[in-house]
Amino acid sequence: MKHKNLVIFFSILTLFASCSGKSNETARPPAVADAFYPADPVKLSALIDQYLQEAPRPEITGEIITLIVPHAGYVYSGPVAAYGYKLVANESFDTVIMIGPSHQQYLNVASIYTSGAWETPLGKVLVDTSLAKAIAAENKLFACSGQAHVQEHSLEVQLPFLQKTLHNFKIVPILVSAPNLENCTLLAQAIIKHCHPGKKYLIIASTDMSHYYSAGQARAKDSAALALLEKQDANKLIAALNDGSAEFCGQGAVLTALEIARLKGPAKVKILKYATSGDVTGVQDRVVGYAAAVIYLEKKAVKKENAMLKKEQQQELLKIARETIESSIRSGAVPDFKVTDPLLKEKRGVFVTLNKSRQLRGCIGYIMPIEQLYLAVSKMAIESATGDPRFAPVTKDELGQLEIEISVLTVPERIYKPDEIILGTHGVIVRKGGRGGVFLPQVATETGWTKEQFLNELCSQKAGLPEEAWKDKDTELYTFSAQVFSERR
Repeated sequence: MKHKNLVIFFSILTLFASCSGKSNETARPPAVADAFYPADPVKLSALIDQYLQEAPRPEITGEIITLIVPHAGYVYSGPVAAYGYKLVANESFDTVIMIGPSHQQYLNVASIYTSGAWETPLGKVLVDTSLAKAIAAENKLFACSGQAHVQEHSLEVQLPFLQKTLHNFKIVPILVSAPNLENCTLLAQAIIKHCHPGKKYLIIASTDMSHYYSAGQARAKDSAALALLEKQDANKLIAALNDGSAEFCGQGAVLTALEIARLKGPAKVKILKYATSGDVTGVQDRVVGYAAAVIYLEKKAVKKENAMLKKEQQQELLKIARETIESSIRSGAVPDFKVTDPLLKEKRGVFVTLNKSRQLRGCIGYIMPIEQLYLAVSKMAIESATGDPRFAPVTKDELGQLEIEISVLTVPERIYKPDEIILGTHGVIVRKGGRGGVFLPQVATETGWTKEQFLNELCSQKAGLPEEAWKDKDTELYTFSAQVFSERR
């Protein structure tokens, strides 16, 4: 098999968004300072310090994925939000992805702010442009104009809390509308694809709860919503939101956070604090509800190195790939596979390669473990047969001539020296700015390249970068290994 000409589709590769809008060119100024929070930096800093000092820090033993926090004026929601931000105080995150509802402008799905910086009385925070543009480029329904963000408060009010609790982080601001589960799943998958190994990310889901009921009614509705949130039951939560028995004004942010947790999971949800505006004003006949919650991976849920597949497990995956391709091409139907093997139900990165007469006929895959292995094999088998843009779709007449090869990947890990790469053992991903490329481990074996040739070709052939870009300080390298098996071996 000739891998030299193999184009492998890694989710970040050479994806660029065509974004415009003056608001993205420079720092977005604060829109609600002196309305939702103090405009004076000294007063603002002291107020947040007070809230953080008064909030207890609960014990969370695991990796924090998401904070769900309110976005009303600080006098009402600040003490509640502090319960969430207290958990991440002095933690290290490279980028904070902030997701909130758009109150000012209806959006098809999402508006992603892709460049420049955001400013508050406490200073400026840079946008993670490469990540924001990569997410925006995943779907035409994701807009990347900054106009929707200009007057919106749901994300802005989170930034001073982040500035007080974190250091040296960037942001990706995302506003959402049309918050059905399908749209939220698209956004969650795009985020997961582009959150790369070796970096730490925090998701902020900005939402208030029920609006303008009596305190008793508000607590009943909000208790129902929080119970479903803790259970991570997205379908029942949507039903409750639709029939009015529960409310989240930022339901798109919440549903996206739950889908991210499902993709990264198994995860836990812990409710940290609940209150209403009536607890501040004393007025109980017309209140707004606020909650703080955390979504995290328990330490015991962190998986060990992926186990190797046994022969019978390999054969089952090859059978799934074969049956998927033949059924989809002959009849357009995809088989419903009943898989019970726990190893085949683990989320793994995987590539499916098709060869015909020892020549490449298609190859597409997932680098990241975003899908259960058997489902990923089925989906990538279809894509390799019909979706590889370099080839015409496989025909019925070719089915008997195809040979299927599957590469099951480990999770990529960031490396800092090319000396760490073992040719023939490691696949390598290169990233610089918005460009990237990947070679599977078998490329080095089949080409006979030296390590320098391997990296030069990876940069130039796969990423569209200068040959020696891998030597630059701002270029990122990741390695992974693969268990490779095919119908002929």
